[in-house]
Amino acid sequence: MNLLVSAAFGYLLGSVPFAVIVSRAYRLADPRSFGSGNPGATNVLRSGHKAAALLTLIGDAAKGWLAMVIAAAVGAGETAIAVTGLAAFLGHVFPFTLRFRGGKGVATALGVLLGFSGALAGITAGIWLTVVAITRYSSLAALVAATAAPVLSWWLLGKPEVTLAATLMCAVLIYRHKSNIRKLLAGTESRIGGEKRRSAEPPL
Repeated sequence: MNLLVSAAFGYLLGSVPFAVIVSRAYRLADPRSFGSGNPGATNVLRSGHKAAALLTLIGDAAKGWLAMVIAAAVGAGETAIAVTGLAAFLGHVFPFTLRFRGGKGVATALGVLLGFSGALAGITAGIWLTVVAITRYSSLAALVAATAAPVLSWWLLGKPEVTLAATLMCAVLIYRHKSNIRKLLAGTESRIGGEKRRSAEPPL
C-alpha cells in the first residue's frame, strides 16, 4: 500500500464510532446526548452500563492496533504502517461519521502504540495507571502518558517514523485535553471516584 492508501484505510477504520454503536446495541442513550457529549468509553460509563463502556474501550483501542496489523499483513512498509496507525487515531478524534467530532483518542492511541511495540504500549499504560493511582485524575494521567510516549518510542525502538507518529498523537491529545488542562489549573477537574461535576470532560 502506498502512503495515501494507508492513510485512507487507517482513517476509515478509525472513524468507526464504537461508543455510538455499542450504546445502540445495548439500547442506551447516545453518548453525545449526555455528560460531556464525548463519544468515548468514559462517557458511555456515565450511562451506568459497565459492559458497554468496556466494549467501547476495547473497540476504540483495537481499531488502532487492527489497522496496523492489516497494513502489515498486506505487505506495507514500516512508514506506511506508522501512517496507518496515525490515521486511525485521527479518524477516531475527527471521524467523518460523527461530523468530525470524535473522542479524545487515549484508547486508540494506546492501540496504535501496541501496534508498534507491546513494551511501548505496556510502559505507557503503566505510566497512566501510576498517575491515576497517585492523583485520581484520569485526564492528568492521559497527558503525562501521552507526553512520555514519544520519548519512550525513541528510547525503545529508535525509529523516526514511530517517534514522529507518537509525537503527533501527543500533540493532538494535548490539544483535545485543553479544557481539562484549564480545569486542572483551576482545581475544578473531577477525580476518579470523586464527586461528579457536570462540567467535567473525560479523556477518552
